[in-house]
Amino acid sequence: MTDCKEADFTEHTLSSKTVYRGNLLHVLEDEVRLPDGKTGRREYVRHPGAVMIVPFINHDTVVLVRQYRYPLRRHFYELPAGKIDPGEEPLVTARRELREECGYEAEHWRHLMTVHPCIGYSDERIELYLARGLAHVGTALDDEEFIEVLHVPFREALDWLRQGRITEVKALIGLLLAERIAAAEAW
Repeated sequence: MTDCKEADFTEHTLSSKTVYRGNLLHVLEDEVRLPDGKTGRREYVRHPGAVMIVPFINHDTVVLVRQYRYPLRRHFYELPAGKIDPGEEPLVTARRELREECGYEAEHWRHLMTVHPCIGYSDERIELYLARGLAHVGTALDDEEFIEVLHVPFREALDWLRQGRITEVKALIGLLLAERIAAAEAW
């Protein structure tokens, strides 16, 4: 980008009301002042944030999870992930989720990036981590959580992604980042 001045399209909140508050999501409707002085309405979801982990058993094998996702009424292949609890640091969440969902603790952790998956209607952020040096310690699934843990050759997981067998966006981003890191660092 050159030295162009960017326009300011900031919208200012005039009023806000809760439409729905659940255990996970908080849906709001705000009246906003638009950049041209007119008013508009914005509906959006507040989310507590989440983490996602790309866990490697060794340099050739990644841990995936398979679970049923009710909104789409089907099973998905994913990477382990979970919601950040109030006051919890994201790395603490990542360690907890890897242990609870997959039964592993990791010796080496690396923050990969922060993603905002739904900017048009949610403030959700997801912190992505790479975990290596895994040791199996046993799972501790939450109530109402049914997960199949899979040890998949990394190249096969990348093939699943390219074939459309893995379509969940966090998993796509995590696996592609891990592929770039593995190529650059020659693990």
